[in-house]
Amino acid sequence: MDTLTYKTKSANKATVTKEWLIIDAEGKHLGRLASEVARLLRGKHKTDFTPHVDCGDNVVVINSSKVALTGNKWDDKPYIRHTGYPGGQKELTAAQLHARKPFALVEKAVKGMLPKNKLGYQLFRNLYVYEGTEHGQEAQQPKTHTF
Repeated sequence: MDTLTYKTKSANKATVTKEWLIIDAEGKHLGRLASEVARLLRGKHKTDFTPHVDCGDNVVVINSSKVALTGNKWDDKPYIRHTGYPGGQKELTAAQLHARKPFALVEKAVKGMLPKNKLGYQLFRNLYVYEGTEHGQEAQQPKTHTF
């Protein structure tokens, strides 16, 4: 038995193959959609996954304005932010945030599922979210991904 062939392969920036994937969010539940997008951005579906390397794919999410929330989450789920000043805590419900920026629900859900470090911020830059069916990544010829 040749033990030298059983080496652990670690991906790096030069050996990673990145693809472009497109996901239609119409009728999909927000949390399940976000967890699948985060998994694709992180690269956990690949055999050469390395935790400290950006080995994930570029993901384009279309129809983000038609994402679904279950129960009373449209009215009960709060999105809290802070201005940085005393007493500057602001709160929006999911319905209010969806009315202002329909793509922000998907972006916030995916960002919350990525690591909170430099790698997580770099991975988030590989996400493109659009309200409708038109997107600016036709030149990359993205493949349709279903789950």
